Amino acid sequence: MQSKNPVFARRQEFSGRPQQASFGQPGQFTPQGAYSPQQLDQMYQQPAATPAQTGRMTYDDVVVRTGMLFAVLLVTAAATWLLAPPALLLPIWIGAMLVGLGIGLVIAFSKTIRPALMMLFAAVEGVFIGAISFFFESFYDGIVIQAVLATLGAFVAMLVAYKVKAIRATPKFTRFLIIATLGYAAFSMIHFVAVIAFGVPSVYGMGLLGLGISVLGVALASLNLILDFDYIDRGVRQGLPQQYSWLAAYGLVVTLVWLYIEMLRLISILRGNN
Repeated sequence: MQSKNPVFARRQEFSGRPQQASFGQPGQFTPQGAYSPQQLDQMYQQPAATPAQTGRMTYDDVVVRTGMLFAVLLVTAAATWLLAPPALLLPIWIGAMLVGLGIGLVIAFSKTIRPALMMLFAAVEGVFIGAISFFFESFYDGIVIQAVLATLGAFVAMLVAYKVKAIRATPKFTRFLIIATLGYAAFSMIHFVAVIAFGVPSVYGMGLLGLGISVLGVALASLNLILDFDYIDRGVRQGLPQQYSWLAAYGLVVTLVWLYIEMLRLISILRGNN
């Protein structure tokens, strides 16, 4: 099987071409079929290969790919904010949300990692973010900046909590959070359909009940960042293939988008006029 490791692919030893023996050169066998003491000493002195050199996932890989996804998201969000007709914001918002959900399901159930599909997801989510941000901004001046700052603050707080081990992604914590997140997701979908399709009053406009549910959404989204950090940390330590950095970046973007939306909703409730 041909190796997909970039180090092996570039090395002559793995090219499949015959090589000439050369006695006395590093890496070549002596006539006795063993390395000489000088060769062994030179090999021992060589620095160890880094994860990047062996095609393994690194923290830099995750940062770069997360930045790429966010760059695409921000471009399409800005384009939607500036170019979309206000009268079409609601259908654009709903359409982008549904398309993004469909792409997310394909990514979740795909057996292979698809960077191009993740970039497309980021583009669609940017349209969604641009439309919903414009919508909220039209009712609450300055709310977008507030939500962005709050999202960044929550991200930093969770990162610090993870680094100092104030919150740990234990198996029990992970199971509880996954169950709670799935329950909240189911509630959100049912609530969305009830409000849009049947005109049921939004629960988020029901005083303390709406505020409590919104706080719960922010808490769940924030805590899911702990799972993202843990996935990235374990992936690097266990030497996952480099392509998994795309999956880690994608998961981080999904959580941050969710957290931003929850922040928008919470701030709008706190500012009144629900």
